[in-house]
Amino acid sequence: MDLIRSAHFGIQLFAFLTFPLVCFLGACLALGMIWILWYRVHTAVILLLAIGLTNSARAASKPHIVSFGKWVPVVFYPAGDKATNLKVRPVLVDGRIKEFTLGSPHEVTDRGFVVRRAFRVNDSLPQENGAPHWRWQFGGWLFVDRVTGHVSAMHLPEFDVLYSEASWYRDYAAYCGVSEDGKKVFAVVAQIARRKPVLKQILGGATAGSAETDEDPVAACPTPIWQRSPSRVTFEAPASGKQTFAIRGHVVDLVTEDEDEEEGTK
Repeated sequence: MDLIRSAHFGIQLFAFLTFPLVCFLGACLALGMIWILWYRVHTAVILLLAIGLTNSARAASKPHIVSFGKWVPVVFYPAGDKATNLKVRPVLVDGRIKEFTLGSPHEVTDRGFVVRRAFRVNDSLPQENGAPHWRWQFGGWLFVDRVTGHVSAMHLPEFDVLYSEASWYRDYAAYCGVSEDGKKVFAVVAQIARRKPVLKQILGGATAGSAETDEDPVAACPTPIWQRSPSRVTFEAPASGKQTFAIRGHVVDLVTEDEDEEEGTK
């Protein structure tokens, strides 16, 4: 009986002495597993970030190929049902069609150019069934970045797709803008990346028709004429005659006849 009691006491003593050690070893094992798991996750996150940054850098450095497709004859309906025959061609970025354009582009810098947009609109009435009735329409102007391959629509204040003819020089566009009610015509000079026009002045005697009544829309005024050294642009209107403006950055000055003659004698 004493032997059994001694054995039982020995087992209890052994358990009492070894229990902290076992708990310590278990805690160490759990902490070790947690650390190994954290290390693997941390390594995986770093690898994924490195791969993502590498792919982004490759995508950013990948050169884009910007080109034009073949000319295609189409029929425009600028106003009413009177048709006008013109040609359009697509602008391609890496072989994919981004927009359709008409006319010649204007090279602004060595990395970007502007070009007039053309698009199709569905002219079907709600009560008409069948395939869409597509009609070609004049659009605004597009800026195409050769480096990024980005094609974006430009904001030209008071520009009317039917009655405004833009004349480009550097990053300036000169045209006759039309008010929303069509009763006023402005001499406008806009600059890329500026929302407000550099010049906006009423042209006396110039008028714009109505897209609903004009069978053959005519430009609100003749296409403005640019000069360099110094940079000048000339507008012409029936009542006010020719008006020449000197462009100096964001500043515009009206050139008088005396100043014009003085410049001509130099």
